[in-house]
Amino acid sequence: MPTPTKGPRLGGGPAHERLMLASLATSLFQHGRIKTTEAKAKRLRPYAEKLISLGKRGDLHARRQVMTKILDKGVVHELFTEIGPRYENRSGGYTRITKVGPRKGDNAPMAVIELVEALAAPAATTAPAPAQETKAEDTKAEEKSAEAASEETAAPAEGDAEAAESTEK
Repeated sequence: MPTPTKGPRLGGGPAHERLMLASLATSLFQHGRIKTTEAKAKRLRPYAEKLISLGKRGDLHARRQVMTKILDKGVVHELFTEIGPRYENRSGGYTRITKVGPRKGDNAPMAVIELVEALAAPAATTAPAPAQETKAEDTKAEEKSAEAASEETAAPAEGDAEAAESTEK
């Protein structure tokens, strides 16, 4: 059981805080990025990362543990089928908090918390390499065609120069 936080809660009491964090986590998993206050974002980060770790496990017990916290079955399904497998090669750090400045109405410090993009799979990194080679081959082909064109334009110019010299003599 996690140690309760010291100091004031987010909202009225512990039950309200649990529901607020569950709602924020649901929105984060639905949209991938949410804008909230810095305090809520800092409290949401470990909560969401634990849920993503359960999503990575993918077994029935983990799904039931997540269902006790997030009540939307569609979001739980997305967590286990899309978000969890996306981070299977990552051991933590699934979220990023970026400070965006104060809120206009009450000057509360705001932040954006978002899911970090997963590392590209090795198959995905090898796919762009042939494209780069073809670009290099294209530039080589363009250089060859440019050289051939310059030779063609240079040859008649030499011929014209020789013809001009012969007419001058």
